[in-house]
Amino acid sequence: MTQEELVNELSKPEIFYPALGLIVIRTIIWLLFANTIRKTLNLVAVENRLMTPNQSWLVAIPLVNIYWNFQVASRLRDSLINEFYDRKIAVEENPTYRKGSLYAWVYLAANIPLPISILGVLGIMHFVTLANYWFNISANRRILEEHDKFREKEVIINDEN
Repeated sequence: MTQEELVNELSKPEIFYPALGLIVIRTIIWLLFANTIRKTLNLVAVENRLMTPNQSWLVAIPLVNIYWNFQVASRLRDSLINEFYDRKIAVEENPTYRKGSLYAWVYLAANIPLPISILGVLGIMHFVTLANYWFNISANRRILEEHDKFREKEVIINDEN
């Protein structure tokens, strides 16, 4: 098959539109994931952050995110460790790191040109590890939000006395 024939085949509407739809859906998922990371980092004190909340948007940029996923796993972990330590909250050691680094490695492997059967398995693993990591980040964000609510109630009670 020549390059011209391949371009003609891939530009057919029955192939082009579903592929475009998948790209749009994937981009939306990445943007929502980046927003979750951003919201979590917004709850971390500035002095405890190892990355700014706006740097989380880099996970939504194709190819850049292959590298940045590893950075997010490490920097988010360290930011959360610092914040939990300052707030004196007992949590698991290295919060979000294991799931984040597993997601980063699976995503890296899924971007290596491999046989379609292996890429299919990696695609499923990518989805599962992303969901698992996302839920873990959200759980840690909820811990910080609940602690903020607790501190606000504590301040109100102390002000009343």
